[in-house]
Amino acid sequence: MEEGKLVRRVPGFPNEYGTASGHWTAYLDDNDWGVGILTPGTPEFTSYRYEGSGETGPEGIACSYVAPVRTLKLTKGLVLEHDVYLTIGTLEEIRERFSKVQERPNVVLIIGDDISWNDFGCYGNSGIRTPNIDRLAGNGMRFDNAFLTASSCSPSRCSIIAGRYPHNTGAAELHTSLPGDQIPFPLRLKENGYYCAQGGKWHMGEETKRAFDEVRGGRGGDDPGAEGEWLPLLKNRPMDRPFFMWFASVDAHRGWDGKTSLKHHDPAKVQVPKYLVDTQDTRQDLANYYDEIARLDYYVGEIEKELEQQGIAEKTIIIFMADNGRPFPRCKTRVYDSGMKTPFIVKWPKGIKKAGRSCDSLVSAIDIAPTILEWCGIPVEDSFQGRSFASLLENPEQPFRRFVFSEHNWHDHEALERMVRSKDYLYVVNDRPRFANCGPADSNRSDSQRDLNSRVDSGELTPEQKDIFLAPRPREELFDLKTDPEQFRNVAADPDHAEALREIRRVMQRWRKETADTSPDNLTPDWYTRFTGLPLDIERTRGEMPGAAKSAEKVNAKGPF
Repeated sequence: MEEGKLVRRVPGFPNEYGTASGHWTAYLDDNDWGVGILTPGTPEFTSYRYEGSGETGPEGIACSYVAPVRTLKLTKGLVLEHDVYLTIGTLEEIRERFSKVQERPNVVLIIGDDISWNDFGCYGNSGIRTPNIDRLAGNGMRFDNAFLTASSCSPSRCSIIAGRYPHNTGAAELHTSLPGDQIPFPLRLKENGYYCAQGGKWHMGEETKRAFDEVRGGRGGDDPGAEGEWLPLLKNRPMDRPFFMWFASVDAHRGWDGKTSLKHHDPAKVQVPKYLVDTQDTRQDLANYYDEIARLDYYVGEIEKELEQQGIAEKTIIIFMADNGRPFPRCKTRVYDSGMKTPFIVKWPKGIKKAGRSCDSLVSAIDIAPTILEWCGIPVEDSFQGRSFASLLENPEQPFRRFVFSEHNWHDHEALERMVRSKDYLYVVNDRPRFANCGPADSNRSDSQRDLNSRVDSGELTPEQKDIFLAPRPREELFDLKTDPEQFRNVAADPDHAEALREIRRVMQRWRKETADTSPDNLTPDWYTRFTGLPLDIERTRGEMPGAAKSAEKVNAKGPF
């Protein structure tokens, strides 16, 4: 029989070559069956090939399933009428595949919204109560140098799910959707038998939803943090399949919801960063922010409890992180550590030999996709620009990345900055140096920003506090992380750092060239006033996306590593 043809047409296969939809069944022996469901109209199930096998299923249909195994379930007894019976290989090969499906880990990825890395007890903040996340770190591994590729909600999330730099996703700016030709990594999990579900904040566009079996999201009056769907998704999932959960909170995004937060923090005990003014209003702003983090912490604890109750905690990987820095001046949207550095915790009882350790290696958000795919035994294709850090769970001290790269593109205001960071230096190149370092509109409307604005002309601000108002800014900034870990003293013009500047500048230039980054003249303009966050009375238009002129969305180069 010719490859690609079925013995005969059967329900669920409307043409001779068998567009895949309906049910399929893999014949094992007289009692065991492998059953899968192919959803009609789902793009990934429209191009499977079939060939003759010499074996005959119970209805006499001789076919061999030669595409990768997708959904597998062992059952006994009745078989649904009109199923197509397919043999996948020898009985031993089939049993081995089923065994591997049962061994694969579950994965729960939890993403906080607008939270800086050092706003947790396990990262040294004694003023905030995060017992569940702290316990997660104590029972897992805490990464101390994990970095995002954008300190901006949707570009960061699209970068994480596609495993690509923002200008390579086609969704580099806020509120732009991941295009349909980009590959979200959960799609590969779904195609290989995983049940994939999303709960909470979405912000990645309609095309990306094809990567999930179920999408439930959004905040409401009874669910202000958008965590309310997490437990139902865990409880009501198919119990016979490994699963991947993308749980995205709206905590701690502005505006605050202090009335329903679970823990109320004392403004007198918050940690005020040196770039903010230490006033009662700013302290209350931070305390409200801490309350939102505490609510997220509660739901992280509930997830752990549910996994324990289901008896699957040992084989479930939990990853905790955030999408960008706190929604305060000099944090969210900025390319300094206060904006780009993320909390990153991995708990996996079966995969981490010694719990409670920390990892100092540089890790990028684009490394998450290939790492999860490797953990789940799925090949990592070229579209993913990151690299797997799976080996760091075995040996957190081994060398990994030398560099991480980040971007600041349009987020309420015109912008184009690029950052590269090593263990020793952080380097920024600013293609719009005429603009000051204002934050996004929600931060600019905050009490913390107003406290800064009211003092900018009086000479009351310290150099750290007034830096965000500086305009024009240097086109290049270089920070010596050994002597200036918070990045306040620009040493780009310091002769003692001239060689370091030349070297890291070359790294940046190489990365931009290899990944097809561009600096368009006609970027998206401001939609809001700077430093006050008021909407401008203009027609809102989009400019040229960074990378578009070089078709960066089709470029898979990883750049310097």
